Amino acid sequence: MKAYFIRRLLLLPITLLGITLIVFFITRIAPGGPMDQLLMQSAAADDKKSSEGNSAGLSDEDIEAMEEEYGTDKFWLYAYGQWLGVMPREDFISKSEYSTSSGMEKLEDGSERVRLVLKGEDRIAEIIRNGDDLVKAVYKDSGKDISENGWKVKIETPEDRKLRKEKRSKGKKVTKREGHRTVVYKTAFSGVIQGDLRNSREFQDPVTSMIGEKITISLYFGILAQMIIYGVCIPLGILKAIKHRTYVDNISSILIFLGYAIPGFALGAILLSYLGVDKQIFPLFGMMSPQYEAMSFFERITSWAAIKDIFMHTVLPLTCYVIGGFAVTTMMMKNNLMDNLAADYVRTAMAKGVPFKKAVFGHAFRNSMIPIATGLGGLISVFIAGSMLIEKVFDINGFGLMQFSAVLSKDMPLIMGTLTFSAFLMLLGNILSDVIVALIDPRIKFN
Repeated sequence: MKAYFIRRLLLLPITLLGITLIVFFITRIAPGGPMDQLLMQSAAADDKKSSEGNSAGLSDEDIEAMEEEYGTDKFWLYAYGQWLGVMPREDFISKSEYSTSSGMEKLEDGSERVRLVLKGEDRIAEIIRNGDDLVKAVYKDSGKDISENGWKVKIETPEDRKLRKEKRSKGKKVTKREGHRTVVYKTAFSGVIQGDLRNSREFQDPVTSMIGEKITISLYFGILAQMIIYGVCIPLGILKAIKHRTYVDNISSILIFLGYAIPGFALGAILLSYLGVDKQIFPLFGMMSPQYEAMSFFERITSWAAIKDIFMHTVLPLTCYVIGGFAVTTMMMKNNLMDNLAADYVRTAMAKGVPFKKAVFGHAFRNSMIPIATGLGGLISVFIAGSMLIEKVFDINGFGLMQFSAVLSKDMPLIMGTLTFSAFLMLLGNILSDVIVALIDPRIKFN
């Protein structure tokens, strides 16, 4: 069994790599991405500029900065390697034109010199070129080569810049001719492997920290919901199997299937309207009141008012979380138990004098739990993912709502980050399901 799970764990990064590769490729070729939006905004601003005569619009430097951030100026597979962290990424990029307006100086030997401030160091570098070739790049104050501190320099020719603009405009010919430009940058490996999912385009915060903040909220509701579902459904399923076709079985079936038929977000809207607006029993949105946020940590864990505040904010969304999960788990438990009670090994045990209670809990119950146990590992992703629609209705800023917002705003770094995290949890949950089944069913041997 140990060898089996070691193999599964070793296959996990390979599978995750395949998932992220497909997702990255799809997000790269799909229309309406961040670069498409930026170019549309730039075109609209240029139209406004030409019609009104003002300086509205995005500069080439702004567009190029976005291209370098998302890697759209490179082949998609190389950009994927940068996002993954196996290919070097260009950071701290500084640029300067070789023109008199940007402070270029002609030297006696015919070469040209420009000065620029290095990002991250706030020191001035002097770059000298002769034609298309770099002569030297040194610090102005010390004369030392900037490459000693990891800086790299490249000279972009007019043809390089023209090709880049034509690629951006989908092959449209560029008539304006740009001059030479010096680009100074550092390279670093910074991606998923290093724990860097880049910054959200919409919120400008690190995606990793955003996921960490939202996990706690979805984890809170996920754990509570599954504890209630399994704590109620397993005993209820046993009762329904024992009381099959009785009044208890029929009434409980009506109730759980009625709950199953009502979408959680629709129920949330009804509860908010009746219990929140009309009766004003429960708060309308959020996870806590302003009074709770003003409390200290000690007050939050000891004050009855703080506990009540969290409880009142939890009741309605938690009800919507659990209402749809009762039917499946309850009926699965009931049907599995009824099948095992009718099996030969249980009938033989009862024929030998085993009490009915012991036949149920000592023989049939454990085997009835096996199909349910196969889905327990998948709960790890349910804990985190939450429900984006329920979170939207109750304005709970959890992981599900963050995914929903990322899709609406086409925030590619956030979309990729949340998908990667969700895929990892799904794969981990599959392995956990195998472990749980092996623990419950002694017949399972992973050899």
